[in-house]
Amino acid sequence: MIILIPALLVVVYLLSSIRVLMQYERGVVFSLGKFTGVRQAGITMIFAPFQTMTSISLRTVTMQIPSQKIITKDNVSIDIAAVAYYKISDAEKSVIAIENVYNAINQISQTTVRNVVGRFSLDQLLAETANINEQIKTVIDAHTEPWGTSVTAVEIKDIILPDNMQRAMAKEAEAERERRAKIVAAEGEFQAATKLGQAADVITAHPVALQLRTLQTMAEIATEKNSTIIFPAQFMTTVEEALRLLKQDSKNQ
Repeated sequence: MIILIPALLVVVYLLSSIRVLMQYERGVVFSLGKFTGVRQAGITMIFAPFQTMTSISLRTVTMQIPSQKIITKDNVSIDIAAVAYYKISDAEKSVIAIENVYNAINQISQTTVRNVVGRFSLDQLLAETANINEQIKTVIDAHTEPWGTSVTAVEIKDIILPDNMQRAMAKEAEAERERRAKIVAAEGEFQAATKLGQAADVITAHPVALQLRTLQTMAEIATEKNSTIIFPAQFMTTVEEALRLLKQDSKNQ
């Protein structure tokens, strides 16, 4: 009986020392306060109180960068919200080199977004978002690399403009659409005038063509069942010329 009690205590101690790490986790182990290694996924033994283990997840973390007011290069006040994606690449550094990785990256991300965006004008910010995202990621990654973390992406997800700036941009867009519409209309008028000029040249070379065109117009009018048809004076002159040509041809024959 006396022997069973110590044996039972040993079994209980060994069972309580068992730790299980998931596939996406690593365990940073300290023995008597000193770093002794990183345990891989699976079953491991931690002999308390001489050893302690901190579990670190290697999965990608999605971090919201809070919206903040930023003044652009052209002195426009905007609100920008972003999102950052990072993951721990070195479990040892993430525990020893920094106290709280998440808070540290959150703070440095806010500062970096403010500094990088402030170097661009509003038009550049709207047109070169991908380039700005890459610059923000590069700066944040340089700061977080000593902490054993890797920033995989940073995306600006929301840009809120002041009401007066939104109205100004709407007016600018409307003016641009009107400009394009006028250019298209002018190009249409130019092409139509060119074709009309070519048609006039053909009619000048063949006077009977004008008469045929007039007859065609009269036929179109007649299909509408109108009771009155107006003959232009030019048409009567053309008819007289055609009759005169026919008489001359009959005399010559």
